[in-house]
Amino acid sequence: MFNYLLILHLLGAAIWVGGHLILALVILPKVLSSRNLDALLQFEGQFEKIGMPALGLQIVTGLWMAHNLLPNTSAWFAFDNDISILIGMKLSLLLLTALVAMHARFWIIPRLSADNLNGFAINISLVTLFSVAFVVVGTLFRTGF
Repeated sequence: MFNYLLILHLLGAAIWVGGHLILALVILPKVLSSRNLDALLQFEGQFEKIGMPALGLQIVTGLWMAHNLLPNTSAWFAFDNDISILIGMKLSLLLLTALVAMHARFWIIPRLSADNLNGFAINISLVTLFSVAFVVVGTLFRTGF
């Protein structure tokens, strides 16, 4: 069962991280240079349809696998062994991602214009960096520190 959860988790990660890398490395530079928000809004609208379910899949499968690896959820933030350190790091990255996403959703996006585009670019960059960090930390479950 764990292997199937891992496969689903990795498929979700491929969509989530890949989408954010495309956004940060391809779409965002063009939008920043042109100050034309159309391409950004179009990508966001399309990606959200598959990106948010992929993130939800990662959350569900990640929590399920964490519970399989360390059934005592109170130990997830104990940081007293390799597994609790990695689970704690993944959950911390999830919290940071959620905070940045909520900031974007409720503060930046409703006021988005060419004038405040740089603030949204920072949010995009942060979520992309957190996404890549999720992958790095995730590999440490198999490879160790």
